[in-house]
Amino acid sequence: RPPRFPPAGFGTYPGRKRGTVHPQTVSFPCPACQRDVDLGERGLGSLFRNLTLERVVERYRQTINISAAIMCQFCKPPQLEATKGCTECKSSFCNECFKLYHPWGTQKAQHEPTPPTLTFRPKGLMCPEHKEEVTHYCKTCQRLVCQLCRVRRTHTSHKITPVLSAYQALREKLTKSLAYILSSQDTVQTQIAELEETVKHTEV
Repeated sequence: RPPRFPPAGFGTYPGRKRGTVHPQTVSFPCPACQRDVDLGERGLGSLFRNLTLERVVERYRQTINISAAIMCQFCKPPQLEATKGCTECKSSFCNECFKLYHPWGTQKAQHEPTPPTLTFRPKGLMCPEHKEEVTHYCKTCQRLVCQLCRVRRTHTSHKITPVLSAYQALREKLTKSLAYILSSQDTVQTQIAELEETVKHTEV
C-alpha cells in the first residue's frame, strides 16, 4: 500500500498560519530619521558593536557612580567624602589622607591619583593611540593592540592573539633559550679560557 500523508495543515498549533511560512523580521525606528529599518530575524543582535560608544557609556556610568557619595577609607569618624582614588593602593582618599599616605620623597608619592571608586581594576598597559587598555598582541607587527586597533584595516590579515596567550608563548620560548644558555655556559667558559691561553702564547 502507498504511504498515507497527513492532510495540509495537520498538526498546526495555535497562532501558526497554514500555507507558506515567512521568516520573522524585526523592525526598529532609526534614531536619526525615525523610519522603520528591517533588522532581520536576529534583530539588534545582527548589528555591529560600536566600541567607541560603549567606552563613552562606560565612562558615563563611572561618572554616575562617582557622583554617589564614596567616603574616605582612612579618615577617623566623622569620615570625609573621598576626592581621590589610588589604583596601586586600591583605596579612596580625601585630599588630606591622600597627602598623608603618599608622603613626598617616597615610592608612594609616584602613585597617580584617579577618581574615587569602590571597584579598583588592576592598572594595565594602555594603547598610546586610542588611550584604551591593550587586550591583544599582533604577531605580524610585533606590538600590543587594543580593541579599536584590532578592527582597523591595517590589521585585517595579521595574526592577532590574546595578550595572555602571547605572554605564555614568549615565556616558554625565553625559558628554553635560558636553559640552553645555562647548559652551555661551562663549555663557553672553557673555550674562552683556551682562547686566552692561545692569545698569551701568540704574544710570547
